[in-house]
Parts: sequence; C-alpha cells; structure tokens
Amino acid sequence: VQLQASGGGLVQAGGSLRLSCAASGRTFSSYAMGWFRQAPGKEREFVAAISWSGGITYYADSVKGRFTISRDNAKNTVYLQMNSLKPEDTAVYYCAAGRGPSVSSRLSEYDHWGQGTQVTVSS
Repeated sequence: VQLQASGGGLVQAGGSLRLSCAASGRTFSSYAMGWFRQAPGKEREFVAAISWSGGITYYADSVKGRFTISRDNAKNTVYLQMNSLKPEDTAVYYCAAGRGPSVSSRLSEYDHWGQGTQVTVSS
C-alpha cells in the first residue's frame, strides 16, 4: 500500500484544515484507516480511525467533537476535517492503513504509513 497525505499548513487558532490521504496498491475498502500525529519531542499518538466501510469511527479524547474522519472508497481516499484548531494540535500528521477492517488506536495495528503532512496552529 502506498499512502500520500496532503492538506497540511499554517492556520490560526480556531481555524480549520482538511487533510487528505490517497491510497493505492491494495483494495482500499478491505482495511481500516487511521490518522496519527507526532509533535516535536513527543511520541506518535492516535488521532482518529475509520472502519473499512466508514460505518465506525473512533477518536482520541483530545480531538473528539472537533475532528471528523471520513473516507470515500470510490476515490481510495480518507479525510480528516479539523475544526476549532488549537496550538496543541501542531504536529506532523500521518495517515496509516490498518492490518484489517476494524478500527484501532494502536500503532501496531497499522502496517503502512504515509509520509506525513505538517500542521501548524498559531496562537
């Protein structure tokens, strides 16, 4: 699986960004997708995940109610809509393909990773 993330940038606190991740190389609708992020000096952390069909979503508490994950299996793309952004959301955001169809917050449940896209939120 090859994953290409895009959509990052610089935004003021309270603003919005939409990340996209285009996948290729494996039947996209057969596996879950996730978004993770890594801030400087910190470990990579779970942000959101979506099941193979899009019917189940799962969020980290820190982004619940502000971020929305979705997918378009016809376009082999997963999205992360980020609203009400805060400076603490600043990080490199990575999309990842799951080993199977179910959602998970564990890094070990994802076996392919995109290159990351920088999100910077200014105060």
